[in-house]
Amino acid sequence: MSVTYTGVGWNRHKRIYDLFLALAILGYLGVFFALAQARPTPGNAPDPVVTLIRASGTGAMALLVVILCVGPLARLDTRFLPLLYNRRHLGVATFALALVHALLVVLYYHGFGDLNPLISLLVNTSRAGVPFEYFGIGALMILFLMAATSHDFWLRNLTPRVWKSLHTSVYLAFVLLVAHVAFGALQSERSVAYPALLAIAIVGLGALHLVAGRRETARDADAPVEIDDHWIDAGAWRDIPESRAHVVCPRNGERVAIFRHAGALSAIGNLCAHQQGPLGEGRIIDGCVTCPWHGYQYRPADGQSPPPFTETIPTYHLRIEGERVLLDPRANPPGTPVEPVPLPEEGAP
Repeated sequence: MSVTYTGVGWNRHKRIYDLFLALAILGYLGVFFALAQARPTPGNAPDPVVTLIRASGTGAMALLVVILCVGPLARLDTRFLPLLYNRRHLGVATFALALVHALLVVLYYHGFGDLNPLISLLVNTSRAGVPFEYFGIGALMILFLMAATSHDFWLRNLTPRVWKSLHTSVYLAFVLLVAHVAFGALQSERSVAYPALLAIAIVGLGALHLVAGRRETARDADAPVEIDDHWIDAGAWRDIPESRAHVVCPRNGERVAIFRHAGALSAIGNLCAHQQGPLGEGRIIDGCVTCPWHGYQYRPADGQSPPPFTETIPTYHLRIEGERVLLDPRANPPGTPVEPVPLPEEGAP
């Protein structure tokens, strides 16, 4: 994979993932409809359009919560990494479901008056003195921008820093949606189920990010001590699994991933050139370090992507003394070849 422009391609795994995602969304809508029919409002049969409005709205909110949980979950447990690989698909599906919700609201509640439906939406949105629809419109615009720029073409042209800043606005979209729901639907909701679910989502999401953040902070605080002439003790080489990495956090420096492969060790920068994904959480596939986020690859000996791709990352010098790995935390320029350091015992466990 590379940041050069290519058409969107789906391999077998992504097709299966998207199929399950589509079935999950349809299943959710079906279950929501079934429950609405089974428990109608006293004296009134459930309106199918209103039911679809609620189903699409709650479904979009649920997908957004899942998206925000994927990052910390993947850091806490690698079994969640497949969700991380395809988080863009979740984002596009979230926008599509939110757009269905918005269109239905505009047409059903504002499409039969004298005013233009959009104007009617903007001037008749106050509940409890708060224009709650404005929050929903703001969140929808953010989701639209994220979905529209989800392809690597935009990552390349916007630059990774701008692109990532844009996509971190997903947290703002979540806050806006919480306000949209709290000052909108919940104002007339008699059941405690919706407020309880919203509260669980907010508290659970915050707790999950705090736990993952504390683990990362603890890892950074446990920095190795300098030995001599800038070299630091990076740990025992026997503790590094084959084709995997040990991540070192030098004091006042960037994280370094030390990979073990084919009886030798190599050290590269931990940040992928694509979206700054954690290379140290990936593994070596076909001789290349493969980013766990989107599959970008780099040769461990020189930090260069295999031809014809051109991405590069910094490399570092290593040496082995007895059982210990020593690292020079001063980064080489991206793409600098560094000879892998042979292990004392070839293929030792």
